Amino acid sequence: METGIRLLYPRRCPICDDIIAQRGKKACPECMPGLIVIEEPRCKKCSKPIEDEEAEYCYDCNQKQFHYEAGYALWIYDEVAKKSIGHYKYSGRREYIDFYAEEFLKKFKDKLLQLNANVLVPVPLHISKQRQRGFNQAQLFAEKLSMELKVPVCSDIIIRKRKTTPQKELSNKERFLNLEQAFCIGKMDTWQSKEFEKVILVDDIYTTGSTIEACTKVLISAGVKKVYFVSLCIGRGI
Repeated sequence: METGIRLLYPRRCPICDDIIAQRGKKACPECMPGLIVIEEPRCKKCSKPIEDEEAEYCYDCNQKQFHYEAGYALWIYDEVAKKSIGHYKYSGRREYIDFYAEEFLKKFKDKLLQLNANVLVPVPLHISKQRQRGFNQAQLFAEKLSMELKVPVCSDIIIRKRKTTPQKELSNKERFLNLEQAFCIGKMDTWQSKEFEKVILVDDIYTTGSTIEACTKVLISAGVKKVYFVSLCIGRGI
C-alpha cells in the first residue's frame, strides 16, 4: 500500500521541495546541512543562539521580562528555514511535519520528558485564518509530539479572539502591541475538569517572543504554574 502511494505521490524534500531521489529518506541528504541546528552557546531562556560563550541570555531576554520558564527551538530561522516552513504552511505540504517532528524529538525528547508537563497547547490561529489555510500548523506539530511524549494535546484551552495583523509585517515593538488582548481563556469546562500545573506551548516560529508571551500571560492568569514552549525555528540572538 505504502509503495503504491509513493509511486503515485513521491515524497518531497521538506527543505528544497523537490522529489527525493533516494528512497526511504524524509529529506534529501544533501539538503540536511541547509537547516542549521542550534548548538551551544544558546540562550538559557529562549534557546536563541548567542555569540558570547560567557553570556547566559540573549539580548532580548536580558532586556524583556518574559513570563515563561524556558523554550526549546531546533533550527535557526534563516532563508532556508523560512522557505521550508513557508511550503508547509502555505503550499499544503502538511506531510512535512513528520520530518520536522522527528528531527525535533531527536534533539529534545529527553528534555521535554523531564519537564513532566500536563498538556501540550498549540498556539491558536484566528478561526478565519485557520479556515483559509485549512489547518493549524502548530496543532499538527503538537499532535506529533504528543504521540511520542505521551502528553495530551488541548487545543481549546486558549483561543485567538481577535484577528491581528500578520506579525511579519510589524516592527519588534508593534508585534507586542499587536497581540495585546488577542488571546483569551477557552472552554471553562476544560479548566474545571483538569489541573494544569505545567504547560508546553507549541508553535512553528519564534522571533521576538511576542506570541508566546501573550499566550503565557493568559495561561498564568488562569492558574498555570509554569509555562514552557517549543518551536521548530527561532531567530538569531545577540
